[in-house]
Amino acid sequence: MSVTRPQTVRRPRVTEDRAADLLSVALELLREVGYEALTMDAVAARGRCSKATLYRLWGGKPQMVASALRAARPVETAAVDTGTLRGDLVALARLAGGQVAQDTPLIAALAHAALHDPELAEALQESLLTPDELGVFVERAIGRGELPESPAAARFLPQMFFAGCFTRHLFENTFADADYIVEYIDAVIMPALTGATR
Repeated sequence: MSVTRPQTVRRPRVTEDRAADLLSVALELLREVGYEALTMDAVAARGRCSKATLYRLWGGKPQMVASALRAARPVETAAVDTGTLRGDLVALARLAGGQVAQDTPLIAALAHAALHDPELAEALQESLLTPDELGVFVERAIGRGELPESPAAARFLPQMFFAGCFTRHLFENTFADADYIVEYIDAVIMPALTGATR
């Protein structure tokens, strides 16, 4: 007697464009309702997909949010190469400056949520600027002879850059723009990396 084997249901593969669309939906909802109120159900409903698809792609809400933030970057740091350390940092500032006003409330809310959600904290650490990513700028500067060796401050380069972008509102009640970030680079980051004083 032959046994009828159940047919395997093949789910269609999610294309890169479709995944990018879903991340845009997730980021849009995140800006509207905040991290705590964001649900996979809401993203699935607005993105017109199943919740299972979201879990299959990203594993959970923290990973999806981190992926959405990374996808929304204006450029990958590896693509920035102007020929000088300051030029690389300034180019990154020019690219980031246009998003700071809308991103500052979001980053502040995520930072607060990450204090109570270790999984979110870990996911964010992998999606935001990392020492390795910005370390490429420093390594190139060493290779060009701009720096004799990796300075101790290089370890804190992501923190310094983020501070320049996202803390101005806390102290001055206005958002950083590209010109402000460039001024911060010249007054704080470059002296810290090169040991120079103004």
